[in-house]
This record gives sequence, C-alpha cells and structure tokens, in this order.
Amino acid sequence: QVQLEESGGGLVQAGDSLRLSCAASGRTISSLAMGWFRQAPGKEREFVATISYSGGETSYADSVKGRFTISRDNAKNTVYLQMNSLKPEETAVYSCAARGSRWTARDDDDYDYWGQGTQVTVSS
Repeated sequence: QVQLEESGGGLVQAGDSLRLSCAASGRTISSLAMGWFRQAPGKEREFVATISYSGGETSYADSVKGRFTISRDNAKNTVYLQMNSLKPEETAVYSCAARGSRWTARDDDDYDYWGQGTQVTVSS
C-alpha cells in the first residue's frame, strides 16, 4: 500500500507560480510511475503530468506543456509539480497518483493509489 499526501496548494494570482509536493509513505515509490491530475468544480478529472520511475520519461497535457514541470526525488519518496504562469481556469483540486508500473500513463484508470488532493485557486 502507498499513502500519498499532497501539499503546496493555495491562493495565487494569475501569472504566479506554485510548487506542489506529493509525499509518499508505506513503501518506496522508486519503482512506480507517478502522475498529477486535477479536477475543477463540475468538471471531470483531467490529466496534468506523469513521470516514470526514474524520472527519465515525462509527459504533459498540451494545456500545461512548457509551463509545468513534474519531477521526483526518490531518496525523499516525493514527487513535485512546478507550475508557472498559472491561469484562473486552472483553479482545481490537484491530486497525485501512483501506478503499479515503472512507465508513464495519462489515463487515471491506470493508477492504483491516490492522494486526497490540494486546492489551487488562481485569481484573475
């Protein structure tokens, strides 16, 4: 079992940056691919970014490419999401997830463990 806890959310203005963290416990995530997803009120959960077990492979939603960066520190059992140039429409609950595979995935059905999420609110 893997427990995931996100942190780093908050209220920011459009154009600001935030860095989200996802701390894992229960077992090492060094052999697991990880992902970030977000869900805005009244909308379905959507893929944001994913990273392979070693960090050597990453993939992003087109809407965040060039502004968001996913990274991981396996020694700290933690995954990060650096978000720059945030937009009001990116207001959502951001959740991290772990999958029982080394390789990236963009579909939330491919993930086995989920955190509770952290709220990100971007004001205009």
